[in-house]
Amino acid sequence: MRPPAVEAATASVAGALLGGTAGSVVGLRALGAVVGGANGLISGARRVYDWSSPKGIGAFALDSTWALATTAAGLACHGVALAQHGGDFAQALSVRQNRHVYSRGLRVRRGFAITVGNVVNGAGDVTNPRRQRLVTDHEDVHVWQCRWLGPLFPVLYGGWVVGGAIAGAASWCASRRADAFGKVVDTYAYYLNPFEWWAYSRDANWPPKGKLDGVGWQLPVVQSFASRRTTL
Repeated sequence: MRPPAVEAATASVAGALLGGTAGSVVGLRALGAVVGGANGLISGARRVYDWSSPKGIGAFALDSTWALATTAAGLACHGVALAQHGGDFAQALSVRQNRHVYSRGLRVRRGFAITVGNVVNGAGDVTNPRRQRLVTDHEDVHVWQCRWLGPLFPVLYGGWVVGGAIAGAASWCASRRADAFGKVVDTYAYYLNPFEWWAYSRDANWPPKGKLDGVGWQLPVVQSFASRRTTL
């Protein structure tokens, strides 16, 4: 087993080289090198990447190149978590799991975890099996969505949130549903978001109980493709 300091230094140099090369494509070589190097340093020190598998090597390569933008946003999430007395870094869910998991850190909605790049914040009580599965079977999907889609992911996800919110508001106004306005908007903007649909289905939690109220798709059609603990 290589010492964490050696792994951190090696991953930092490799990340900087990959990030600088990727950044040079858009004229941001220095910034790309800084982001790739910082991610490699933190991830190497924490032994996050599984170097023994193609999946782990691929995760590092994507985080340092195509997904560099979301990796940069993930670095900001590290900062938020560390400002909260370390954010309760969950080693059991992070070491050699190709992701960083914090029990606390950035939170947008109470009780909800949030994934930005390769960083999962707000996982909660990770000694609870249900919260563990939330990370391994739901949030991990978002980690890989960020990697596969790279800079397109925040655009597509955010675009759906905005468009869904508008569609939900229009639907509520047109039908005068008995549901509260906020619930209808949340259904369209969040729960019917295809990226969330995929993650909830992989977590065997689709449709979320009491959330859709007959609106939108009801079947977890991606369940067989992205079943729990399937290698992505």
